[in-house]
Amino acid sequence: MLRVQDPQEKEKAEGVGQELDELAREGARRMLMQALDAEVAEYIERHQEARDDDGHALVVRNGRARKRRVTLGCGTVEVEAPRVNDKRVVNGERSRFTSELLPPYMRRSPKVNEVLPVLYLRGLSTGDFEPALKSLLGDKASGLSATTISRLTSEWKSAYKAFHKRAIRDEFVYVWVDGVHFNIRLEDDRLCTLVVIGVRKDGTKCVLTVEDGYRESKESWLFALRGLASRGLKAPMLAIGDGALGFWAAARELWPETKQQLCWVHKLKNVLDKLPRRLQARAKSLLHEVMNAETREQAEEACETFRQGFEAKYPKSVASLIENQKRLLTFFDFPAEHWEHIRSANPIESAFATLRLRQRVTKGAGSRSKALWMAYKLLDMASLRWRRVNSPELVARVLLGEKFVDGLAETKDVGNAA
Repeated sequence: MLRVQDPQEKEKAEGVGQELDELAREGARRMLMQALDAEVAEYIERHQEARDDDGHALVVRNGRARKRRVTLGCGTVEVEAPRVNDKRVVNGERSRFTSELLPPYMRRSPKVNEVLPVLYLRGLSTGDFEPALKSLLGDKASGLSATTISRLTSEWKSAYKAFHKRAIRDEFVYVWVDGVHFNIRLEDDRLCTLVVIGVRKDGTKCVLTVEDGYRESKESWLFALRGLASRGLKAPMLAIGDGALGFWAAARELWPETKQQLCWVHKLKNVLDKLPRRLQARAKSLLHEVMNAETREQAEEACETFRQGFEAKYPKSVASLIENQKRLLTFFDFPAEHWEHIRSANPIESAFATLRLRQRVTKGAGSRSKALWMAYKLLDMASLRWRRVNSPELVARVLLGEKFVDGLAETKDVGNAA
């Protein structure tokens, strides 16, 4: 039954909600003040033995700083941070207390700073930031204007340039590669962003390059890979990507010793697209049997079953699988614990899902360069949450050249060897 809410009840409910927000902000302010006081007390206690010639303490409290507004996840609060007078001289320089909880000039918590580019990348326009966030963080929220957001995006340019000059000192066993296309609102041509993500010796992942490729041609990929080589990247053990010919042609020229693994996610789509809809469910099941086989022999048998079932009427679909069979089954030469990671280029695809969402909202970035900075920033933020590959200790063994057969380390028959 529909119930009509009394305007007075609605006003009262809104008032209660506002009081709860204020209560949360006041609680956060008090807890922050207590934490700052405790931090200062601990600092003074740690240096209580520091005395001058007259026996006076060299590290003492010095009142409180002027009030400043700090925007936290629960809203904006006013804080009077405690001050410390540290008269100690260490290595010829005057000591200085710096709060780790609330560093000088901090106006927004790291979490708030992190959410700003996320909201921008998810489609919130620069002019909507201030009214949208003030409704959440309170009317006193500062540093959230359109100018602030524009300045934030301009900082991505400097970060991107520094990233492209960064030396690469680690060795990489696996790399994922892909070319991701985006619309450019003020240009006719689309941006093809060439991306390479690698796995270090310790199993962690990192972004290696985000390059403007114009198209996924051999020349574009050669330019990107040569740039990586100039920064110190050596050829990886395995490259994972889709069937775009440009990268593989460039890799054969610059990384001839690197093994190739075609992305199963892309291949499944390619094979199924060449079949009528009524047969796709059965074909998909057979393809999963190939991809999830325990041994290479079982995978090859599943490929043969697929060929026999579909080749007569749908030769193009079968050819798409059989012609690339060897490169689809390369993962059997690597640890089974890593198969989940190296059978597809999903690390790149999933990271760019957010940027594609913004593309739909804004109809594309205004320029190629801005789209490139956004792509880099998105990947940089996503990398903070990337987990290591399964059984990371096996990565070093692969890098040392240890052989694996059907996902298991190759062992020699000691009895026969004797």
